[in-house]
Amino acid sequence: GGLGGISSPGVVRPPTQVKTHLQAQTLAAVAVGHQHNHESISGAFESIYKQHGVVGLWRGVTGAVPRVAVGSAAQLATFTSAKDWVCERQWFGEGSWAAVLAGGMVSGVAVAVTMTPFDVVSTRLYNQPVDADGTGKLYRGFLDCILQISSKEGLLGLYKGIGAVSLRLGPHTVLSLFFWDELRKM
Repeated sequence: GGLGGISSPGVVRPPTQVKTHLQAQTLAAVAVGHQHNHESISGAFESIYKQHGVVGLWRGVTGAVPRVAVGSAAQLATFTSAKDWVCERQWFGEGSWAAVLAGGMVSGVAVAVTMTPFDVVSTRLYNQPVDADGTGKLYRGFLDCILQISSKEGLLGLYKGIGAVSLRLGPHTVLSLFFWDELRKM
């Protein structure tokens, strides 16, 4: 994972796969997208494993790996630069907790902007219906998913949910970087 705890794709994929299936599930009258119809968390794990084996639990990882790499890079690249920039302008003193928070806020925005397209792609790959051999029926993979979203929904289609991503990653990034910076000083 990244400095601020952006999750490692290899470890969390099976639970994320199940979470995505369960979150997409709703009543047939209001359903949008593919429905997996799992009864429970354990039932979802069992169903995915029985139908597609261990590989099925890691479907969508091709969208998650670049997500973590890009998010971590944006986080690391922007935090120190933003923190130094506000100190150079003498808005906050060197080593000030306010400078650290300002750097964390800029970093949080950068992380949300860079990670959202990868979140959208990962979610689409996780939630697509698959045939008997586990091949996606809607997308052939990461690049095909990006191209289809861009051509059918425009580039803004890759930024669906950016508000929710910002509300989740913004505070997480600020707090993670603040505590990391304080621990580093010790």
